[in-house]
Amino acid sequence: MPLPIVHAVTTPEILLDADFVRRATGVMEALGVRGAVHLRGHRLSAHELLDCARALFPLQERTGCWLVVNDRVDVALAAGARGAQLTSRSMTVADARRVAPELPLGASVHSATEARAAAAQGAHWLVAGHVFETSSHPGEAGRGVAFLRAVSELSAVPVVAIGGITPGDVPSLLAAGAHGVAVIRGVWGSIHADRAAIDYLSTYDAYRGSGGHDCPHGEW
Repeated sequence: MPLPIVHAVTTPEILLDADFVRRATGVMEALGVRGAVHLRGHRLSAHELLDCARALFPLQERTGCWLVVNDRVDVALAAGARGAQLTSRSMTVADARRVAPELPLGASVHSATEARAAAAQGAHWLVAGHVFETSSHPGEAGRGVAFLRAVSELSAVPVVAIGGITPGDVPSLLAAGAHGVAVIRGVWGSIHADRAAIDYLSTYDAYRGSGGHDCPHGEW
């Protein structure tokens, strides 16, 4: 199953915006099968998060864009989401695999040790970061491209880079072994979120078209 290249990750504030479903519709249509929208809403109740996921489920079916629910495997299953993203707040990958043996699972990692453990427990992909300085982690320096390269070289599953990534950063991250990128403000911070999402895909395609190597772990 091919893993999306561009992952548009939300925050609770983005999810609670009255215009979110309309904006997410545009992003999912723009990204299609090569994209994913991650519903990250740790301050939302399960009911609120499930309502949001169910509102987008028809778009997942129509566009092929993945709907991924962060932390809440139960909500992902109830909504028919394509996958779940596990973080430090979540159950472990091994426990999630027992609950949802067929559901594609991603794991957020911040070190090579965490990456090895998550992959060994059955994660289908890793989201590694934060690579560059980002307002999501004020006062913390990014771990850098060398960190991403180390995780990618050690991982037997696709690695998605996250943290302060602009379209212009995509070539260096792909060259370091990333399968794709995950962004928050790079998409949702734009007035035209759908066009911003396309900018990441366009940069990816330009790099591959110029002779950049394909990721060796793009599907499972």
